[in-house]
Amino acid sequence: MQTVGLRDVARGPSGVEGMPARSAQMSDAERERLIMEHLPLVRGLARRYAERGEPLDDLVQVGTIGLIKAIDRFDPARGFKLASFATPTILGEIRRHFRDRSWTVRVPRGIQEARARIAQAVDELSASEGRSPSVREIAEAADLSVEDVLDALAAGSAQRPAPLASPGREGDEEEGIAVGLEDPGFEQAEARATLDAGLAELPARERVILHLRFEEGLTQSQIAAQVGVSQMHVSRLIRRALERLRDSAEGSPPEGRS
Repeated sequence: MQTVGLRDVARGPSGVEGMPARSAQMSDAERERLIMEHLPLVRGLARRYAERGEPLDDLVQVGTIGLIKAIDRFDPARGFKLASFATPTILGEIRRHFRDRSWTVRVPRGIQEARARIAQAVDELSASEGRSPSVREIAEAADLSVEDVLDALAAGSAQRPAPLASPGREGDEEEGIAVGLEDPGFEQAEARATLDAGLAELPARERVILHLRFEEGLTQSQIAAQVGVSQMHVSRLIRRALERLRDSAEGSPPEGRS
């Protein structure tokens, strides 16, 4: 990634392609003060993605571009704090960086393009509404169907699968290289493979709901708000999906989908 200095980034359109025009109501000094003041926020958000194979400095630089975009759109009269307003845009820039760098497993171009439109819609809706948008709101903003949005979200795991080994602490050898020993993780890997096979047979919406419930830790009511269905329906979908996963693991024939 080409290195760009903070002052080059802060300069706006002449420094980095795609940067928004600078607010005419903000002086250079005030703008730079806000950037410097919120750099710790950028670094903290970038650290969330530091284990995904990209240098932290690159992620901070990308996140800083998001911060500046947010500063240039920020309107204090709307009642939001700048940190809260800027966070979705910063995260959006970092995620877009990973999305644009590579897809480890190839997926159809239509899904990649849909994810790009979804990411843009999420950034804009999060900034304008001050909250995470629902799937239905994303679909409307991105001009996609709800099913297309769910399929694109479910395909996100193909972009960068989890590494087989993770780097050790500074000065240590890479973890996970002693594969010649009997490893209890093999049983977990086998169970994971069985689970992945069962998940592949589920509809996209049920896969997304299980991800939100068991990996993101959202409550059923939060999931219902995002997916656009009732909490009771979310409960039924979770129960049905878990039953199908159990049947798949036990080798039972799957029930017909409703």
